[in-house]
Amino acid sequence: MSNARTARFSRRGLLAAGGALGLGALVTACGSEDSKDGGSDAKGAATSGPWSFKDDRGTTVKLDKVPSNIVAFTGVAAALYDYGIEVKGVFGPTKTKDGKADVQAGDMDVSKLTVFGNRFDQFNVEQYAAFRPEVLITTTFDAAGSLWYVPETSKDKIAKLAPSVAISVFDRQMPKPLQRMADLAESLGADLEAAEVVEAKKRFEAASERLRKAAKSRPEIKVLAGSASDAIFYVSGSNFSIDLEYFKALGVNLVEPPEKAKEANGGWFENLSWENVDKYPADIIMMDDRASTIQPADITEATWKKLPAVKAGQVISRSPEPILSYDKCTPLVENLAKAIESAKKVA
Repeated sequence: MSNARTARFSRRGLLAAGGALGLGALVTACGSEDSKDGGSDAKGAATSGPWSFKDDRGTTVKLDKVPSNIVAFTGVAAALYDYGIEVKGVFGPTKTKDGKADVQAGDMDVSKLTVFGNRFDQFNVEQYAAFRPEVLITTTFDAAGSLWYVPETSKDKIAKLAPSVAISVFDRQMPKPLQRMADLAESLGADLEAAEVVEAKKRFEAASERLRKAAKSRPEIKVLAGSASDAIFYVSGSNFSIDLEYFKALGVNLVEPPEKAKEANGGWFENLSWENVDKYPADIIMMDDRASTIQPADITEATWKKLPAVKAGQVISRSPEPILSYDKCTPLVENLAKAIESAKKVA
């Protein structure tokens, strides 16, 4: 994995294709994948304790009671919300320029959230301190356990104000972080036996089996994962990304840039100029749905419009930073399965 200097080449490049490096490590050790240590006997954010949770860095956070004044990365808060845990403060993409909910905010009412930073490398430490957080929760995109969206320049100040919990989304297949987020939600008071939670997991498993069957029946269909910026088209490899690793394991025929082409980007993706956007033949293109990227409808490059998959209308959305609840991940799997089932062979 490349270092933080490599990851700083551009914001869009950093965020493209579901990866790059989180820049705010509070620890340097790569954590274990043990499950939670503590839990709660009440649904929703409980107020009695004690509480403990062992995260994916191997760090165990212990508090006198189950935390209720939680601050989390927006996507993590959205996942916890699906389990009935309401997070009061967030950082990360929460509102779009017009004030609407960002895609990473899920079903949360963003008007009710305290937002400490809406963009990468933006975090209001003074506001965070005044909020009196009990715990900070985010993901980590590297083996070092760097805290995603916690700025490198202020990470030490932030660390002194509240303990942190990190769920790893690095070099794992989707079911593992989904289970870890469920573990975390349960420790905070979620009822994993609730009918809606059980049903959501069943739907995810059914969608995964559907995708497996679709990939097996149509192995000739090539799928490319892309992300668009003004000057660069990024092609993701399946390395490290929880969704692409999972799709590949289910048998999806993913376009895989060579390792050498991805070296400059920490092994995550290859940069292509728009003139070379047709380098890899593809029948289906999955495009990054995050607000930091250009969406397919807004791409004006003639080379893009000439791509066979684009002309055939075989472009679907991808969430490189999926909201880690079964409810939100199921449509991602279903959409790819449906696309493969119905795709014309055009590449």
